[in-house]
Amino acid sequence: MAGTLDGRRVAILAADGVERVELEQPRRALEDAGARTDVVSLANGEIQARDHDLDDAGTFPVDRVVQQVSPDDYDTVRTDLRNAGAEVVDEQVVTDGNITTSRSPDDLPAFCERIVREFAKTPEPAGGGGGA
Repeated sequence: MAGTLDGRRVAILAADGVERVELEQPRRALEDAGARTDVVSLANGEIQARDHDLDDAGTFPVDRVVQQVSPDDYDTVRTDLRNAGAEVVDEQVVTDGNITTSRSPDDLPAFCERIVREFAKTPEPAGGGGGA
């Protein structure tokens, strides 16, 4: 697998509370395959990692801030999605079955409106209470 991703740039979007292993292991796999990775977050400095969502697990340095990057800076998954038969669209929010996605933080108002609407369509789980 070494060299499979030579020359590719991959952004890893993460923020405070990231599960340490969920950032470290994919990043290591990408880099072992030859990719260059950047941890992209909301602010400069470091992000706080967690272990099992409870324990402090150190920090990761932030390489770039969301406002400083563009999808064009990275080999995004668009080509892979298209090759797998997906239709990639440039819209504020898209719902396909039970998956809702958006492009960027600028799309959050439309995204939030859509997820509320989508959850309102979903029947409450058997037994009553419970979250999403």
